[in-house]
Amino acid sequence: MEDNKRVPDKEAVALRYDPEKETAPRVIAKGRGYLAEQILAAAKKNAVPIYQNQAVSGLLMAIELDREVPPELYQAVANVLAYVYKIDNRMGKLRKK
Repeated sequence: MEDNKRVPDKEAVALRYDPEKETAPRVIAKGRGYLAEQILAAAKKNAVPIYQNQAVSGLLMAIELDREVPPELYQAVANVLAYVYKIDNRMGKLRKK
């Protein structure tokens, strides 16, 4: 018997946060399938850390482009930003060696 379960398309959401200019992180790109692959490729090419969490990306996909993340999602995004900060610190220490 063939398994007809549909594999969900890959999703990707890009956030920008400049605390000097913005009050909250902002969704600057999002997409599924091919577009998600392009977003991820651009992130890798530019050494942007990638945080993989299907639940968080699903929530962020509901936000319109160029909109700030609503307060209800601050905790989820704080986890993303903490991960990025940790990776940036690690990479900075490796570059200094």
